[in-house]
Amino acid sequence: MSIAEKAFLGSLMKAEYLLQDTIIQPEQLESTRHQEIMRRMLELNQAGKNIDLITFTTLPDLQSLGGMSYLSELLSFANLEKFDGMEKLILDLWKEREKRSILTLAAMNDWSIAKVLAELDKINQLKMDDHTSLQQALVDIYEAPWEDRISQGSATTGINELDEITGGFQGGEVTILAARPSMGKSDVMLHFAKMTGWAGFLPIIFSLEMPEKLITSRLMASTGGFNRTKMRDPKRLLNEKQKNKWSDVIGDLSETHMQIFDGAGQTIAEMRAKTRKLMSQFPYKKPVLFIDYLTLIQSGQAYGGNSHLQVSEISKSLKTMAKDFDCPIICLAQLNRSVESRADKRPMMSDIRESGSVEQDADVILFLYREAYYNKNTDNHSLEIIISKNRNGPVGSIPVNYNVNTGRIEEQKENPTLV
Repeated sequence: MSIAEKAFLGSLMKAEYLLQDTIIQPEQLESTRHQEIMRRMLELNQAGKNIDLITFTTLPDLQSLGGMSYLSELLSFANLEKFDGMEKLILDLWKEREKRSILTLAAMNDWSIAKVLAELDKINQLKMDDHTSLQQALVDIYEAPWEDRISQGSATTGINELDEITGGFQGGEVTILAARPSMGKSDVMLHFAKMTGWAGFLPIIFSLEMPEKLITSRLMASTGGFNRTKMRDPKRLLNEKQKNKWSDVIGDLSETHMQIFDGAGQTIAEMRAKTRKLMSQFPYKKPVLFIDYLTLIQSGQAYGGNSHLQVSEISKSLKTMAKDFDCPIICLAQLNRSVESRADKRPMMSDIRESGSVEQDADVILFLYREAYYNKNTDNHSLEIIISKNRNGPVGSIPVNYNVNTGRIEEQKENPTLV
């Protein structure tokens, strides 16, 4: 039986918090005995029991799992330092077995090439190596003499009025940022991410739709004040002054230490594993997680296609992750089309798709609204950040300046409207 699987299960027994973080599912283990042992671990964990040898002795069918001697042997293989490597090895071996199985089925049942590729693509989506560091070239220790050792308290939103109302992004809290398409969700998220990074936190972006290259391009445009259309061909379209500014903008952005994962269909378990890994790489920085967006997160279960139950599970898992890592999570959400049919198109809580559980689990809910998007003749070119739910303070509305050509967000000096 695979030593990697023994070491994996032994590590779960030694440090059971890893069970919450691992992306490995029981059926991805090769040994049926190992699959059953992991299922028992998950059952015990859900029942609030410890996963240790003493608890295992209470199981009526202990012998079918190999008895105490086998479980003790697993524990002796535990190696927490190499846990990430074990996960990757188990995942790679599972993918190989799945690939062979798919190709066998395809040959037996004469599948079309399109179907074979679609099935192979499904197994390939589960990955942990879609990570791009925004400042690959910088050595982390180089900044150490000038960096604060650790960022305590809340992370700034970069908008003073918003910080005053919400207290900034708090550890353990989930903020939902919701809007209709083209309102500026991604630009506001990237603004928040930059600002938290410059304030000494570690912004981690899980982008389930937008590729890393587009995120980097948008960050460059909004930070440097470059028109986004010019980013398609900087050599030809940027003027000399802008070209001279280019390296300074790269220098400023690299100081955010922003981390980007752009794999499609990521699960909460994958996000936890990746966050845990980065927290060990940046021990003096508190993470702030940004997820784009809610309904693209892969659910752990299918729930018979019931999207309401899937969103409820994801919403609760986000809150649990925020608490477990004591970090803020900012998750983007789409609004349904009902907004468009109303005279007043400012979003409401019921406009969030599958809103019930999201409304309940989120600590802060922010909506975005631009009058100029619906009324081309208006003089109001502000972007309104509407605080619709705020567990620890008032609700209200804050106008900010939003440059649709560069994606840049800047605060206005007027006082916010509080309720």
